[in-house]
Amino acid sequence: MSSNPTLHQALYGAAALALLWPALRWFERANLYFPDRAVKTDPGSLRLKFEELQVRAKDGPAIHGWYVPGGPAGPVLLVSHGNGGNVSHRLDKLLLFRQAGASVLMYDYRGYGKSTGRPDEAGTYEDAEAAYAWLVGEKRVPPERIVFYGESLGGAVAAEMALRRPCAGLILDSSFTSAVDMGARLFPFLPVRWIVRNRYDSLSKIGRVRCPVLVMHSVQDDIVPYEMGRRLFAAAPEPKTFFEMQGTHNDGFLETGLPYGDAIGKFLRSLPLAAPGK
Repeated sequence: MSSNPTLHQALYGAAALALLWPALRWFERANLYFPDRAVKTDPGSLRLKFEELQVRAKDGPAIHGWYVPGGPAGPVLLVSHGNGGNVSHRLDKLLLFRQAGASVLMYDYRGYGKSTGRPDEAGTYEDAEAAYAWLVGEKRVPPERIVFYGESLGGAVAAEMALRRPCAGLILDSSFTSAVDMGARLFPFLPVRWIVRNRYDSLSKIGRVRCPVLVMHSVQDDIVPYEMGRRLFAAAPEPKTFFEMQGTHNDGFLETGLPYGDAIGKFLRSLPLAAPGK
């Protein structure tokens, strides 16, 4: 029986791909998600009253979060954080959000902090859905009082939620146009656009949101280029506002100082729900 070189090459290629594919998935996940399981403090350390919650996402994971109440008729920020750490690393921002006049629900994606499971794009959307459902169902918060806030990767989650669910507004803080764009920038030697599965494509979505939008980005952002924030703003529908921050990606809100919280407060007060508080 004669051998078939073409068939052998195809079989070898298929075998190599079967071995390579799990490695590519691991590489993508390892460079996209940086969870920390250790939750070492809580809003009580800031002398804030809070409610600890754990809700189930529709596909199973238990999602942990904190609800910090403000005024009974004010805006409620549903906070989707970035790809590193957990909610306990966002207490400085939590204080600024409260000072801006908002109630706040901060939650951890699956695999972060006290939330179970392992993160992926679809899963992070389900986690945000679970947090939103808790606000609307358990706390009876009207959707027109909920403002989706997302930092960095969380901006992609917030943008997706603004398409899925009714809300009062959307805030994108230091967020990217898509995970594919970020991957191509960080790994120009890889065919990122062909191999990335978790795409988080905010640029293709933001033009379809039907709520006021605030985009915040720093010229000095050392991780997500300022140009990405400008592109998101350009694609967003009116009414929209751009706020130029100062400083690095992770500490820009601190380096910007008081104007950061003032910009969020001004945006919240511009929403119809906040009119009585002007």
